[in-house]
Amino acid sequence: MIKKATHIEDTMRLLGELPTIKAPVPEYLYLATDNARCPKSEIFIKEGDHVNLCQPIGIRHAAFFDQPIHASCSGIFVGYEKHYHRSGKLVNFIKIKNDFKDTMDPFVKERSDEEIAKLTKDEMTEIIKNCASVGLGGSSFPTYIKFQTKAPIKTILINGIECEPYITADKRLMLESPEDLIEGIKLIQQAFGCKDAKICVKKKYHELREVYGELLSRYEGSGITICPVGNFYPQGWEISMIKSATGIDVKTGTLPSAYGIINFNVSTVIGIYYAIKYNLPVYERRISVTGNGIKHPSNFVVRIGTPIKSIIERCGGYKDPEIDKSFILGGPMMGASLPSDDCIITKTVTSVIVLNHKEYKEEPCIRCGSCVLSCPTGLEPISIMETMRSMPVNKEKIKELNPLKCIECGLCTYVCTSKIPVTDYIRRAKVIAKLK
Repeated sequence: MIKKATHIEDTMRLLGELPTIKAPVPEYLYLATDNARCPKSEIFIKEGDHVNLCQPIGIRHAAFFDQPIHASCSGIFVGYEKHYHRSGKLVNFIKIKNDFKDTMDPFVKERSDEEIAKLTKDEMTEIIKNCASVGLGGSSFPTYIKFQTKAPIKTILINGIECEPYITADKRLMLESPEDLIEGIKLIQQAFGCKDAKICVKKKYHELREVYGELLSRYEGSGITICPVGNFYPQGWEISMIKSATGIDVKTGTLPSAYGIINFNVSTVIGIYYAIKYNLPVYERRISVTGNGIKHPSNFVVRIGTPIKSIIERCGGYKDPEIDKSFILGGPMMGASLPSDDCIITKTVTSVIVLNHKEYKEEPCIRCGSCVLSCPTGLEPISIMETMRSMPVNKEKIKELNPLKCIECGLCTYVCTSKIPVTDYIRRAKVIAKLK
């Protein structure tokens, strides 16, 4: 657990009170042809073709699943460009020139409540698959694969914890679209034949608890309840959330479904609702844009494919432009650090954090044990780091230390008094641990 610095708490409090702004759609939008999970793709359109908003224009391929690509505006496909992806990698992007008409593709169609009531779990799974629903909390794991579980589900957990510093986009979504969230939860209940659904939020978010306490009083007998959990990091990690919400300890390497539990992020739940109700893929999302490197931190709804440069302009530009900036897509603990602002908003970008760059001098490890005490999975980060530093690396010892349990929360680096990037050593150790 960590106690965040006061200035971060103040930033989050103020940002969490700001209503979400719908950002203007830029002249060009960019869609990644591949990502961290999907290294290959097929594109169905050619340069010069006109596309409609939400039109399926390609498909990404991973080892055990496919992920359709949908246009996030109507306009002309003008070619490919390389930009930074949220994974931190430079990848190919489809470039579409916006015609500003937002001509909706016939792929999008509204289903009546009667039609939805008749949908089976398998039919919902196919809809979600075709709409390319993924974990919008940042994981990007395909939602339809979660829906394919054959395990009986007794409890549905909705993750509205948003435990990383700076980020408040999910909090704003919960305050501004509560009915959509409830409708999405009801569809998940229908799919899994499960009554018990808990919306997990931080205890300190009294306004959320009040809003949902009042709202859920109108859904008597729904089985949906608000579940206050801890204010600490990484409370949003599914294992920690499950423990706080149900008292169940999920063993490392075991899926929550083995315990009768399934969980979804709040943004994912609303994405499920739009997919099933309207056959609508995620073509825009909420993000927090913040940090001491920009003038006016804000919450936005932005189109997928928006360059972050245009969003930073909407925040009044850079503060202290003479100082170099650090760019993080996602949270400051688990997000990706990027070398420049030449990056694109994808479905799983929860935030853009711009910080005035600071140099830190790494010092020798003093074996204080802070990294061991702070590790939520019970690892010995110092032992993994020292083994990785010894050349040649002892592969068998690395495997014994089990770095694959690491969730890359970044706490070991955060608490290190010597400013050693411990998490980076563990990331490299995970690669070695996977070798046969």
